[in-house]
Amino acid sequence: MTPARSRQQRQRAALGVGDILAGVTVAMVVIPQSLAYAELAGMPAYTGLYTTALPAIAAAFFVSSPYLQTGTSAMTALLTFGALSQLAPPGSSAYIGLAALLALIVGLVRLLIGFARFGSVAYLMSQPVLIGFTSAAAILILSSQLPTVFGAPAPSNGILQRAFWTLSHPHLWDLTSLGLSVMTVALILLGRRLHPLFPGVLLAVGLGIGLSRLTGYEGAVIGSIPSGLPRLHLALPWTTVPTLVISGGVIALVGFVETASICRTYATQDRMKWDANQEFISQGVANVAAGLCGGFPAGGSFGRSAINRLAGAKSRWSGAATGLVVLAFLPFTAVLSALPKAILGAIVITAVVSLIRPQQLVELWRYSHPQASIAWLTFGLTLVFAPRIDIAVLIGIGLAVAQHLRREQQLVFQHWVDASAGVLHFKPLGVLWFGSASSLEETFTALLAEYPDLHKAKLHLSGLGRIDLSGAITLKQMISDAKQAGIEIELLEVPPMAKSWVARVWHDG
Repeated sequence: MTPARSRQQRQRAALGVGDILAGVTVAMVVIPQSLAYAELAGMPAYTGLYTTALPAIAAAFFVSSPYLQTGTSAMTALLTFGALSQLAPPGSSAYIGLAALLALIVGLVRLLIGFARFGSVAYLMSQPVLIGFTSAAAILILSSQLPTVFGAPAPSNGILQRAFWTLSHPHLWDLTSLGLSVMTVALILLGRRLHPLFPGVLLAVGLGIGLSRLTGYEGAVIGSIPSGLPRLHLALPWTTVPTLVISGGVIALVGFVETASICRTYATQDRMKWDANQEFISQGVANVAAGLCGGFPAGGSFGRSAINRLAGAKSRWSGAATGLVVLAFLPFTAVLSALPKAILGAIVITAVVSLIRPQQLVELWRYSHPQASIAWLTFGLTLVFAPRIDIAVLIGIGLAVAQHLRREQQLVFQHWVDASAGVLHFKPLGVLWFGSASSLEETFTALLAEYPDLHKAKLHLSGLGRIDLSGAITLKQMISDAKQAGIEIELLEVPPMAKSWVARVWHDG
């Protein structure tokens, strides 16, 4: 049995001890982290647990990666806040209903993509767009947590404005909140240096609750949390579906980028297959579950998936184990009521600070000025349009597509003339499609006019990477026009994928 086949069978194996231990380990991280991401999404903290428990269990039945951990994620939470914060007050019952409906839309879009076998759309975001968006989104996420970390609630007038207000009013900082935040960051970052599985998040939460109860901490805390299992329901604001469709589609695609990166990375390292279509289905089912239980859009988490792998996960059921542990914890959520929100803010900051990568934006300028411009523009627009960062994503994708089409529209032409034989050699380079076909015809016609004594033209087609129907029709018309002008046409080095239609064109001619 080959190693690759062995790994595939291990992935589909039944739940084992390694999966249980890995699932419990991840659950210890995801419980406080999901509370923090819910706050980032503008949702009550407890809904983060709903967005992790049932979605993680549901996704486990369909994932192709044995390590993928599904639940709350920082980027998806920010996208959720951006889509909903203009429609209803964050944290309100109307907002919660919109978030559940948005999760349902995201789930249905992903299911549609997966079942239609369109998983390749996961690569629709070009690297420049992704680099610019990710860095800017990470800055926004970090900025959104500064008022909480410093214990200085700012006027509600935009993410960056609130962060600036907080930093510019140091006399309002709560030193206790700031101290708890620094303690949390130190425990998490120093813990990672000691060992990747060091429970820094769990220790910070435990110490925070203890200090809050013992010292009578007066800063913002989680407060009362509903205990018990989530109730499944479909009482959602269905009339708002048209308003949420575009945002849901953006979240379905952008939020999947992290999932695809997780699966692709570990599939390469472990020499296993992964299926983008299957993962769209798994994440679609997870989001449907999140919507039905009152959660918000969910996604894959790179950090938790890495912990899952390091903790000894052997099959996809480790994700289900995590979900079951979180589900079992729901009746006991009251123990978290005294948890300072400053600790949750610090947890979010440590999770996203590594995503701010200005060096990548600088390096892009060395490789390609047009692509770097797209990255920087996406970066700037994400900050400007905040919290509606989905608009910035759409503009970035549009710019990337436009740049691609502009580049593909430009064929490069080589030609040389054998004057003694009266032969023109003509070689186009690039992609022959409806956008570039006219330039082929115009250039060839101009060369025939420039050399009136020619009686034969040899077209070298090896430089064409692809030829579409419009290109084929244009080439056929060129051949016909040249023959009527008394010029013999010979096609050389025809690309393999174009030989069938070239034969038909030549025969028709």
